[in-house]
Amino acid sequence: MLGQLLRAVPPHAGYRCQCVTDWGADKTRYQLAVDPSEEAAPSETLSRCPNESITVTLAR
Repeated sequence: MLGQLLRAVPPHAGYRCQCVTDWGADKTRYQLAVDPSEEAAPSETLSRCPNESITVTLAR
């Protein structure tokens, strides 16, 4: 699923960084599992986004 998401995001770094941080926040917010194949792509993308912050509000 993440691979599809990253292919759908514009190549501009700012959009890609925002998309990946939103994805990570949603996974955390709803306590969704991240499998190994999902883990590599965001890590690689976020390594190119050193100043991007992630804000998470946990679901109730």
